[in-house]
Amino acid sequence: MAFSSTVTDTSVFGDRKVVYGTFTNSGGSTGGDIDTGMDRVDFISLQVKGSSVVSDVPVVNETLPCSGNAVTVVTTANAIGYWFAIGK
Repeated sequence: MAFSSTVTDTSVFGDRKVVYGTFTNSGGSTGGDIDTGMDRVDFISLQVKGSSVVSDVPVVNETLPCSGNAVTVVTTANAIGYWFAIGK
């Protein structure tokens, strides 16, 4: 039961930091915390990777803005995907 996330790259949009990466669930895991490396997250988007349509979508289990080191997400068991966050 493991969840992991990785930062792929960072950029700046005006006065906001943009960070994106991947997440992976294994062993039946259904989510965890994404560490964006930012102090605060104002927006985050999640996209599941797959070869067919999924019947549900991953969700952010936080009230935004939230702390950037622990953005809690809930997914289908063993989901793999991508995330994109904007904040400071």
